[in-house]
Amino acid sequence: MRSLYITATQKNVGMLFVSLGFMEMLKRKLHRVAFFRPIIESKEKKDHSITFMLKHYKLDMNYEACYGCDLEYAEKMFASGESQKLQEELFEKFKTLEAHYDFVLCEGLPRSVLKALEHYDLNLQLAQNFSSAVVNVVTAQQRGVEDICEEILLEHQRFRDAGCVHFATFVSRVDAQQQNLVQNKLIKEELALYYLPELRELGTPTMQDLLETLELEKVLFGEHDHTRTIRAFRVADMEAVHFLEQIEEDDLVVVPADRVGIILSLFLALYSKAYPKISGIIFPSSVPLHPGIKKMIDGLEGHKIPLLSTPKETYRIVQELSDVHARLRAENHRKIALALGLFEKSVDTSLLAEKLTHLKSEVLTPLMFEYRLFELARKKIKKIVLPESSDERILRAAEIILRRGIAQIVLLGEKKEIEQMSQRLGLDLAQAEVIDPRTSEYLEGFAQTYYALRKTKGVSQESAYETVRDPNYFATMMVHMEYADGMVSGAVHATADTIRPAFQIIKTVPGVSAVSSIFFMCFKTRVLVYGDCAVNLDPDAATLADIAIASAETARAFGIIPKVAMLSYSTGSSGSGEEVDKVREATEIVRRKRADLPVEGPIQYDAAIDKAVAKTKIPDSEVAGEATVFIFPDLNTGNNTYKAVQSSSGALAIGPILQGLRKPVNDLSRGCSVEDIVNTVAITAIQAGDA
Repeated sequence: MRSLYITATQKNVGMLFVSLGFMEMLKRKLHRVAFFRPIIESKEKKDHSITFMLKHYKLDMNYEACYGCDLEYAEKMFASGESQKLQEELFEKFKTLEAHYDFVLCEGLPRSVLKALEHYDLNLQLAQNFSSAVVNVVTAQQRGVEDICEEILLEHQRFRDAGCVHFATFVSRVDAQQQNLVQNKLIKEELALYYLPELRELGTPTMQDLLETLELEKVLFGEHDHTRTIRAFRVADMEAVHFLEQIEEDDLVVVPADRVGIILSLFLALYSKAYPKISGIIFPSSVPLHPGIKKMIDGLEGHKIPLLSTPKETYRIVQELSDVHARLRAENHRKIALALGLFEKSVDTSLLAEKLTHLKSEVLTPLMFEYRLFELARKKIKKIVLPESSDERILRAAEIILRRGIAQIVLLGEKKEIEQMSQRLGLDLAQAEVIDPRTSEYLEGFAQTYYALRKTKGVSQESAYETVRDPNYFATMMVHMEYADGMVSGAVHATADTIRPAFQIIKTVPGVSAVSSIFFMCFKTRVLVYGDCAVNLDPDAATLADIAIASAETARAFGIIPKVAMLSYSTGSSGSGEEVDKVREATEIVRRKRADLPVEGPIQYDAAIDKAVAKTKIPDSEVAGEATVFIFPDLNTGNNTYKAVQSSSGALAIGPILQGLRKPVNDLSRGCSVEDIVNTVAITAIQAGDA
């Protein structure tokens, strides 16, 4: 795992403080660390966390690389039903950083800011897709122990349910009593809890915090330090002699500009050792400062403080002052040192850093799997032929494939018709190769080759010419004759129309008894392999064993560690019967042929996928409860199961993916989406690269 995602439910709980602590740890160990905020509040104003990290750590990044999009854009994408596209865009930007840096530290927007998306925890979805461990920050400020504990437990449960690695929870602004009570209450929970005590100076805003939060006009600033703290604010609503007795060190005073007596008294107090020194003065209501008073103040030396004015009334300014929160700033080295000192005092940073470097995530979301497909396909760009160019979905998918550099594309059909259709749809298919099977220069050679292959089956030369004009046969011949690397069809044609030519022409890999198929079942946090759900009606034990081995190799080729479950209605030795015996025999064949392959069978589906059930039914198995490849005993079981799981769970099913052919040919369902076509082409290109 090479990333960490820091999140919170509320604003101003210390997320940047925690980010600072982790960045400090990471920079000690790693040379190139990136900082990324998937969403920032606005493009109109630079994000504070990003500017802080860039400046303080002198990160080798530009500002634009540090964020994905702004909140307005994210909300617009959700409102228009394009949340998936938004996630893909953010994922692409994250993966670009991950490819160029040793580690990516992510900081999400608090959920309270994402009000339009509250029903959909975008931070959690992004952490899943980034395969990032999650750190959440909970504040203890002005909260009861029950409330704090409830949030900690709820957030932990959400992360666990989502399959995320919950790295730690930080409780900020906690006092000693709260810490002891929370610790005792949660002592039995398996939680990584860290407590960050309240330090008044860290929570005290500065003049810079004030200036950024409120719209104020600077009247006089002199040599004043922006980092000077504001411990409280006072409204001058009494006589000067009484008000002076109320002020304390670093107070901010709100006073009308025509209250000359109080203003002069405040400046006199700056020169007196008997009174505390205020931080600044705000003049409300746009009442101008008398020129004579301003001239006198300009002539003072040594004790210049900021004088600020605003058109807002006193009551409004008082309201807005409550929204001024302390922020860590790159120029405030004293506060940064204080923050890092508190972090290191409160946390065993060496242990935390060690734990961070050994993190592993088993999460594999559909978006991550899709990205993996595209990355693997781009490594060796292959030429894939699509014989169904009359279908709009095929053309739209072809444009995406070409634009994303997944594969080269050959479209079969009449060139003018394809051009007219693509123009009508507003597509750019200039990079696609177009071949008309009826007039192609390949036709003669294809016909002769097909005749030679099939003449013993009663095919005549005349019928061979007619057969190879069919788009599916022509495309299969292109693959066979190595004019293309793979073929994808089935959006318009039946499965038999797609795979029959492959059986006749391309045939199987030597040593493989039958062509079979798998589906990649993409669940919320993992991808499983189901086979065979599309081709073999009722395979015998030997064929079933070959399907299992082929499916395991397909899984491995796509980054899934194979643990094979040979499914049946019985687990272990508990059942008997012809069907169970077939699965038991097939399992033994797999073990003999591939001793290196973890396999269990016969085993029921629940014991294969659920660790709790596995502990009861088959406790000593290395596969039970952790299976990634599920082999069904027959087509009826496999086809119905994958469709039932797909419909009931909302899983994305990619396939069927054919395996066992000497060159890749894959089938689409006639109800396929553009995304299905793109994914299947990517898989076909990867298979071609491995061939």
